[in-house]
Amino acid sequence: MNDEAIRLVTIGRILRRRWRLLSVLAVLGALVGYGASVLFPPRYTTSASVLLPGAWQDRELMTQAQIATSSVVLDKAAATLGWAGVDGTDLLERVTATAADGNIVKISGTAETPERAQQLSDQVAQQFVAFAARIRGDGGTTPEAAQPQALKQLVAQASRRITELADAANPGQTVESVQTRTELAKLRSTLQEAVNKLDQVDPAAGRATMIVMGAAARPTTAAAPTRTQLVGAGALAFVLLGVIGHLTAARASRRLRTEPQLAAALGAEILGTVDVPGDRSASRPKGGGPRARIRRLLGTDVPWDLPAPHVSGDEASRRVRYRRVCARLRDQLPGSRQLLLVVPDGDEPARRAAEQLAAEAGGDPALRVVDVPVSRPLVPDRDGESGALVVLSAGSRTEAELGGIAGACADAGHELVGFVVAGPVRPRPKRSTGQPGGTGQPQDTGQPRDTGRPQDTTKAPALAGGTTRGEARGDDE
Repeated sequence: MNDEAIRLVTIGRILRRRWRLLSVLAVLGALVGYGASVLFPPRYTTSASVLLPGAWQDRELMTQAQIATSSVVLDKAAATLGWAGVDGTDLLERVTATAADGNIVKISGTAETPERAQQLSDQVAQQFVAFAARIRGDGGTTPEAAQPQALKQLVAQASRRITELADAANPGQTVESVQTRTELAKLRSTLQEAVNKLDQVDPAAGRATMIVMGAAARPTTAAAPTRTQLVGAGALAFVLLGVIGHLTAARASRRLRTEPQLAAALGAEILGTVDVPGDRSASRPKGGGPRARIRRLLGTDVPWDLPAPHVSGDEASRRVRYRRVCARLRDQLPGSRQLLLVVPDGDEPARRAAEQLAAEAGGDPALRVVDVPVSRPLVPDRDGESGALVVLSAGSRTEAELGGIAGACADAGHELVGFVVAGPVRPRPKRSTGQPGGTGQPQDTGQPRDTGRPQDTTKAPALAGGTTRGEARGDDE
């Protein structure tokens, strides 16, 4: 792959050509997700709601939610539940409290069974209400709650004393007695106003006791992630990892695909391109062994990023390309000479192209096909041959592998005259019987039967001898 952006067609090609491997990865991911669900059993979550009557600010509601999950409340709840091995610290991870709209604190509990989850939520809600009541001083048991009440009693006593003083004043209508009674009345009014303001400032004034809004509902489904979710997430994760691995490997691949790259790696020029009938399976390497069979079963023995074979012409048009290559070899090798057709081991399209090229040459020049391993390339010594011609398919070898093959040819004393690129093509779809060029029985028209070769034999030498190497590159367009 080049440095272009990854397109959806690339992802689709991976899914289409590697569906067997991706299916196996999906099964493995599902098994991993199932194993994770066994190690981490499903849990159930339910909630209990506590109503806070009166006017509450947002910060106050948040404070009450934090109080609901405090250690004091959870320790009391754990002691009341009496679960073996579970204390208030363990409940910190199982209980959450949030402030909802409408002055409601929602307490959620998580446990291994629906029954325990319901018990946990209800018990924490009850302990929270009881603790909040103790903080506010409901029942007048705390000293903090008794102080405002004692102050009210003192004010009431002072008010009665003022009334007594006003009655004991000179009942006459003198100016001094009237002023005294007036000042005492003002003092009594001031004290009453102070008591009223104290009631308004008291945070517990006007607020009724918190109410638990019913028992928590018993959950019927497990909390996320469930076993089904873990299995699906594992399968999806493994498929995504497989796709990402294919893209990463393709970007890191060093296989040469263009003709200039192949020419630079081999140090020779291209003599032409030839077509090999067959689909992508034509690029499948031959061989046995357990590893080869597994790769063939998973579909990984054929590169996924090879372009789809294009539709070729008929047999006659494909043979023209082979004859043109043979004609160029005759131009470069005057006289009767022999050549080695060097094919990288495992390149099946190149192997079939080399055999077709040797058959098409007909001994002029004499071509002998040899397979050369790419790991440790070794070319036979000279035995009448005066050169070597490399036949390979694009995208099958790296620069280092092709450089090793070129070095092996030079080490054996063979001059590298060029290389030929072989590519698989799809045969043209057959036409229906009865149409011109169909596959049915030909009608007897009195004309010579087509043998698959061009009828005009005078054009073949012109194609073979009059075509330059620059036109050979245009044959693939």
